[in-house]
Amino acid sequence: MLIEIDFQSEEALYMQLRNQIVLGIATSMLREGDPLPSVRQLAGDIGINMHTVNKAYSVLRQEGFVTIDRRRGAVVAVDTNKLQAAAETKEQLRVLLAKAICKNISRAEICEMVDEIYDEYRDYGKQEDN
Repeated sequence: MLIEIDFQSEEALYMQLRNQIVLGIATSMLREGDPLPSVRQLAGDIGINMHTVNKAYSVLRQEGFVTIDRRRGAVVAVDTNKLQAAAETKEQLRVLLAKAICKNISRAEICEMVDEIYDEYRDYGKQEDN
């Protein structure tokens, strides 16, 4: 999986890294049980501080995307707690929708965007099976 970090972005590096890994899981580039690179290796590969990678891995662990084992390192382990995931998603959507409403984006436009993005991930998984 290719990790792309934008050093000019205002978004924190650890969040960019976290987001890239979540996108990798959503697109099936990373699957349940796949090991992630060691903190040292990933930091060296993308040119960031080891503490930044460690923070991203910690956030991913807290969110239920990875488990961290002393021997195996960080491993993709998607949390199966759907109710908790739905509640967290709803909270995140509240803020995104509030921002969209402030920018006069219509309900129809939002629904169209959601459908488009959702279909991208669903279709990606089907392409992998072929």
